[in-house]
Amino acid sequence: MKRITFFAAILSAALVSVPLFGQYTQKEFDLDLWPNGLPNTNGIDHLPFDDNVNNYKPSLRVFLPKEELSTGRALIACPGGAYHGLAYNHEGYDWAPFFNKLGIAYMVLKYRMPKGVKEVPFSDAEEAIRVVKEMSEEWGIHPDEIGIMGSSAGGHLASTIATHAKPGLRPAFQVLFYPVITMDKSFTHMGSHDNLLGKDASPELEELYSNEKQVTPETPRAFIVFSDDDTGVTPINGASYYLALKKNKVPASFYIYPSGGHGWGFREDFKYNKEMLQNLTSWILSF
Repeated sequence: MKRITFFAAILSAALVSVPLFGQYTQKEFDLDLWPNGLPNTNGIDHLPFDDNVNNYKPSLRVFLPKEELSTGRALIACPGGAYHGLAYNHEGYDWAPFFNKLGIAYMVLKYRMPKGVKEVPFSDAEEAIRVVKEMSEEWGIHPDEIGIMGSSAGGHLASTIATHAKPGLRPAFQVLFYPVITMDKSFTHMGSHDNLLGKDASPELEELYSNEKQVTPETPRAFIVFSDDDTGVTPINGASYYLALKKNKVPASFYIYPSGGHGWGFREDFKYNKEMLQNLTSWILSF
């Protein structure tokens, strides 16, 4: 990776309005995640894949930065949607110019919905990391600098990979926007809980996927953001995760903006969009 001074030189430029992909993106393409067949099933993936009915083909859309900007760092984004659908535009593709301008290779994961089989989205996310590692030399990526990003239920997926994955597939860092962290019914997002684990999930299963309870000193550093008035996913999710990270001496930054509700993603009409981008860029510069 290039030195931090390189990032500092482009910090101010990264915070202006985002232009078209092409100015900072060298290549953009889609990649089938399981070309040799799916390892498991959610019960509907034998049907034709169709985004309109939330039957997503597990795949990566890859945005590689121009070579002169590349830092060797990569980030895989998991859009949210309560484990029922995917908001892959404003929580996925729309972020590409921002990260490419920072010299970060960026990938958006279309993962399958669990449909009662909790292992399905996790297998897709782990495979995404494996594929990016496998392609790292060709794509100009350092295999130990691959992070994971998630929004809402995608934040639960990302934080699950960060806390549950084996060392070889553990991401180097995590970026979490208003993430569902816990499966504790007292402050989880019940739609995500029910779609992932089922309405009658056992306490043991809820604890296993309550990621604030799964943090270890090996959990990767985290950037966590919420809006204070988020009634969809309460900021307690982020607070509990942050405290668990600090208890384990894991570097973390936690921001709560005064307002904005839930699900703002990259949308410029989010009142604190500029501050959020500045905080995120400053965090990226810190390691």
